[in-house]
Amino acid sequence: MARKFTDDQLVIASHNAGKVREMIELMAPYGVTVRTAEALGLAEPEEIGTTFRANAELKARASALGAKLPAFADDSGLVVPALNGDPGIYSARWAGGSRDFGAAMTLVEEALKKSETPPDGADAYFVSALCLCWPDGHCENFEGEVHGTLSFPPRGGNGFGYDPIFVPTGHRVTFGEMPAQEKHGLSHRARAFEKLVAACLPSDG
Repeated sequence: MARKFTDDQLVIASHNAGKVREMIELMAPYGVTVRTAEALGLAEPEEIGTTFRANAELKARASALGAKLPAFADDSGLVVPALNGDPGIYSARWAGGSRDFGAAMTLVEEALKKSETPPDGADAYFVSALCLCWPDGHCENFEGEVHGTLSFPPRGGNGFGYDPIFVPTGHRVTFGEMPAQEKHGLSHRARAFEKLVAACLPSDG
């Protein structure tokens, strides 16, 4: 059985402003005081894991130990089967040190063209691995996915990362065009968070 979260403070183990914003919004109904790794002056550990889950746990564990508080981390990315799963766990690295996701989306489009796959309409999916870790080293892990297709050129200024090129199955607009609450209803991160809530958070919210 998963360990229940009973604390009143939680560290979000991320320096990505867009990701932090979404994670704060997901935690909002639960009355937990949220702090961020960046605000606490915690360094970002090097992501040396070979899976989303391994990198999420690495980040959560580092922040939990550093802050001596429970920590919540996400590792997520865009998986394109025609590119042998790239950018995958390297999704942020495709954006470079400046986190230029406009350039990263162009790289995806160019890579698809080189693979002789039409970029517009190419199958893709997002993966999110969430890890909740306590200072004693105990961690709980959850994963979620959302499938869809790619659309070029990018559309919409909402969300972050690769959202402007991803159209979830059953929809016509990209994540970049969706209001936050609509995205939270179906995103990979929201699906992983639902599992975390069911396993670890009090049932009365």
